[in-house]
Amino acid sequence: MARQTTGRDTEAEIEIEAQRPASADELWSAVRVDPVEIALPKGVGYTLRAYRPVDEVRPTDVSEREEDVFPERRPEPVLSDEEETEFDDEDAGFDEDDETFDDDESDADEDESEDDEDEDTDEPEEVPVFLGRAGKLYLFHSAEGLVEFVRSDAEHDLTQLDTWPELVKRISAKDVVPLPEDTYELDLVVKNLRASHDVWDAGLIIQAGEIARDLGYALRLESIIDALSTGSPLDELDEAVRTIESGGISGFLARRRLKKIGTEAPPLGWRQIIGNISAAVDWRD
Repeated sequence: MARQTTGRDTEAEIEIEAQRPASADELWSAVRVDPVEIALPKGVGYTLRAYRPVDEVRPTDVSEREEDVFPERRPEPVLSDEEETEFDDEDAGFDEDDETFDDDESDADEDESEDDEDEDTDEPEEVPVFLGRAGKLYLFHSAEGLVEFVRSDAEHDLTQLDTWPELVKRISAKDVVPLPEDTYELDLVVKNLRASHDVWDAGLIIQAGEIARDLGYALRLESIIDALSTGSPLDELDEAVRTIESGGISGFLARRRLKKIGTEAPPLGWRQIIGNISAAVDWRD
């Protein structure tokens, strides 16, 4: 569940880095926790997130969460304008200067990636843990509110971290400046996806997928996990825009595939995901 830095505006990155003192970088690096900013339809809030090996943290306790009385409510699948999103036979390759690029190249890359993953299986997977409790995400409208809560004796999922006492001792409001890769504009996703494919914001969609997957896992939100699971329609959308971002011939083929995805289902699926995230938020100030 590693994060990926996307192509956010360079000027914005410079401005954020200018606002964040070097002491803050040292603090977050030392405690291995990061401040996160999430924009939702109902507001913008700060929280904290850490990544730890799966065998070092316990999952949030959702035993008291009310069961969904409508378990069939899951984000709608993303359907293509046609009935499938696969290439037609003539789309399987692209000839340029008498050189042929086809799906065999992609298959080879996938095989190499799988081999690399197999080599890394000895290391336990790192999983996200957020500031929250009982399947709820705590969001704070202000840095001051977050710091006040952190310094309190309230129970939450981050108290299990071995670095938590150090963070409580050292944190101040000036440290709560999330980096661009830890800033998520979920309030813009649905509007962007309602536009034509040509103006879909790859960076916005990629980052939305990253935070949604993290929250789905950390808060144990099965509907989000299902909607973004490997091979799901929204996951294929995510993979397509990632490939386009990387450019090259693979990006060219991904762009052609993306055009086969309808413009109605993606915003509907993401609207439900964002609705589920919003329902799991506990605004604390």
